[in-house]
Amino acid sequence: MKYIFFSLALLFVSGASLSQTDAQPAPIGFDSLRVDIPRGKIDTLSYTSKTVGSVRKALVYTPPGFSKNKKYPVLYLLHGIGGDEKEWLNNGQPQVILDNLYSQKKLQPMIVVLPNGRAMKNDRAVGNIMDSEKVQAFATFEKDLLHDLIPFVEKKYPVIKNRESRAIAGLSMGGGQSLNFGLGNLDKFAWVGGFSSAPNTKPPQLLVPNPEEARRRLKLLWISCGDNDNLISFSKRTHDYLRKEKVPHIFYIEPGNHDFKVWKNDLYMFSQLLFKPVDQASFSKYTALGFPAATNIRSAKYPQILPNSRVIFKIKAPEAQRVQIDLGKKYDMTKGNDGFWQVTTDSMGEGFHYYSLLVDGVAVADPASETFYGMGRMASGIEIPFDGGDYYAEKDVPHGEVRIKRYFSRVSNSWRRAFIYTPPGYHENTTEKYPVLYLLHGGGEDERGWSTQGKTDLIMDNLIADNKARPMLIIMMDGNVGQGAFGEQSLRAFESELKGLIPFIESNYKADPKPSRRALAGLSMGGLQTLYAGIRNSDMFSYLGVFSSGWFSGRNELAGPQYEFIRENQSRINSNLKALWIAMGGKEDIAYENCKEMMSKFDALNLKYTYTEYPGGHTWPVWRNNLYNFSQVLFK
Repeated sequence: MKYIFFSLALLFVSGASLSQTDAQPAPIGFDSLRVDIPRGKIDTLSYTSKTVGSVRKALVYTPPGFSKNKKYPVLYLLHGIGGDEKEWLNNGQPQVILDNLYSQKKLQPMIVVLPNGRAMKNDRAVGNIMDSEKVQAFATFEKDLLHDLIPFVEKKYPVIKNRESRAIAGLSMGGGQSLNFGLGNLDKFAWVGGFSSAPNTKPPQLLVPNPEEARRRLKLLWISCGDNDNLISFSKRTHDYLRKEKVPHIFYIEPGNHDFKVWKNDLYMFSQLLFKPVDQASFSKYTALGFPAATNIRSAKYPQILPNSRVIFKIKAPEAQRVQIDLGKKYDMTKGNDGFWQVTTDSMGEGFHYYSLLVDGVAVADPASETFYGMGRMASGIEIPFDGGDYYAEKDVPHGEVRIKRYFSRVSNSWRRAFIYTPPGYHENTTEKYPVLYLLHGGGEDERGWSTQGKTDLIMDNLIADNKARPMLIIMMDGNVGQGAFGEQSLRAFESELKGLIPFIESNYKADPKPSRRALAGLSMGGLQTLYAGIRNSDMFSYLGVFSSGWFSGRNELAGPQYEFIRENQSRINSNLKALWIAMGGKEDIAYENCKEMMSKFDALNLKYTYTEYPGGHTWPVWRNNLYNFSQVLFK
């Protein structure tokens, strides 16, 4: 969603027609003093603080050409826990950065106030700066700022006295203050920036308890951090919450640590965006780096996901002649002098994607990524976050467990295993019998698929916590039985395997044995297995879920007997099944035409079913959504 805000307050200067610039990272020399340009002025002010009960000091920067006959917006710029009102001046030289920007006509004229954010009588950064009284003084500063400093500045200087002309930003502890005070007082501030915000930053649900108000009132919310900063998690959790709640903001990740190299660049970029008409649709382009994917191995920086869902891949292969990333679409990587290959992809769709490295034509797994069994082999995978992914997010709710259970199969005469989800409270409810969903993977995958790629436990934990799904057991079995995944012989072997597994589950777990409390579902190959074993054994299952699947067009030797069985048993099947739930990933799903033809056959046979689509093709994001919706139908 795009909002355009205009303020009459911006019309006080002739340059107010300028829009936000395409702010780029600071170039070399941006912080070097130039003697050939007009310069602003740094003054010290003293104000009476009723909050603290003392006279306090702050620095004030007035821009080149400052005139008392004009009125200016104000930026309040805060320091870190180890500094005071002079920290920015001594380490960041903001007046030099701003003077240079004014000379390039990149800034709206503004007054910048640099206060002491430690609101106590002895506000010097001496002794134990982590002392609880001194830390508390940073929170007390909110009252000092709102009730003492701002009224003083607005009385002494020619400033515009409205929220649209007031900004707050800061580094580290001051970054946390800026987010806390700015977002907590949207009637006072419309422009908020947190640079490398420290642990004093409130949890995001407390920072932005009313996302709708934040969306409506904020002109710019800027959150930034260096990629090697140990405090980046505080910025990331705020970004994740804002993204989920659709609050427009810039999340800027840049090379660097917790230091002024990062913070000077932040001021350089942030200041250029202030007090100008806002294009929130452009916010996602403001970042130098992405955030490591959740699917990376521990401490691996790449792949990185950018805010607009493009992905940066970076691989070291100094001896290779050609390296590509294969995500279905192949991307050629460019080699640097350091032996690293790099590429940035197009914007990628939501959720989980398999990928491979192609090194001189050989497909291999990315050593920086977790690997997943898919495509018939171990492959790399990447998780792309999206606004609608909250239903499989890790939340503070009761959690069930996923167990591995080994059993001996009489069908294959071998030991096999199943992944089994037990819901929250399973251990405590010693007498309760649970309904059971048997959940099947697709071709080229195995019993691990639904647990790892599918995030079954998180989906179910969240649904059960919201009272949207009944607590149930979910049995994720290995459907790879017989020769050939899609022939009558392999389907018959799977049916036998399933019939052998059910009694084992019911004798080892608190599983309700009634057919009305039993469901079967699967994706792709697992969907065919569900169609075959479920419809032929409708006296054993009351719910069937078919995801991205359908009997093959033109394979009448396989599909024909299935339709004939339905014709002969249509009344019994309709009577036994409470739901035959069919879902597809839209027209781009490779099984779409097969499914469409199959449903036309079902219509002719008067077989009852429910059909739904979720766009995304033949992919895990679609199947996660299928499970989310299908499980809410079950056992009610």
